[in-house]
Amino acid sequence: MAEFEYELKIPKDRIAVLIGKKGEVKDQIEKETGTKLDIDSDEGDVFVKGEDALGLFSTREIIKAIGRGFNPDIALLLLKQDYAFELITVTDFGKTPQTMLRLKGRVIGAEGKSRKFIEEMTECSISVYGKTIGIIGESAHVALARRAAESLLAGSPHSNVYKWLERQRRDLKRLELEQKKSF
Repeated sequence: MAEFEYELKIPKDRIAVLIGKKGEVKDQIEKETGTKLDIDSDEGDVFVKGEDALGLFSTREIIKAIGRGFNPDIALLLLKQDYAFELITVTDFGKTPQTMLRLKGRVIGAEGKSRKFIEEMTECSISVYGKTIGIIGESAHVALARRAAESLLAGSPHSNVYKWLERQRRDLKRLELEQKKSF
């Protein structure tokens, strides 16, 4: 069987998180995905080797998520079949450092309230790190969280986004109940 290899770059300050205490996180990723990680701590380069294409893809997504500020436990949720990882680039909405700071602040909200509200309504995890906003959760929920974050970045009032999210959550819950009843 052929062996494949990926090379990724993550911020140097996230390398220690990827490795974990005594290599625990790295070992867990390798064990659960059937891959081998080689990490260059000085450069922030991560080399992923393996024979299983799906395992490699999952590993790459987990590493990217950790590199974008997620806790490894949350990043490892990506091993579940219906979980997804989305990345929103803040520079798509504003280029200057002041604008980017203001935009990230809109998504985070005062004392993190806006981010917390989106997380609660969508059952997703959100990480605002550097020039990106990362979202991890079930695929359908990630799409809602992404739309909410993008609406805030585009300048929609928080109250409108919150009302929309509450409506979407009600609809999603109703749909899930109907699906359970049909089984």
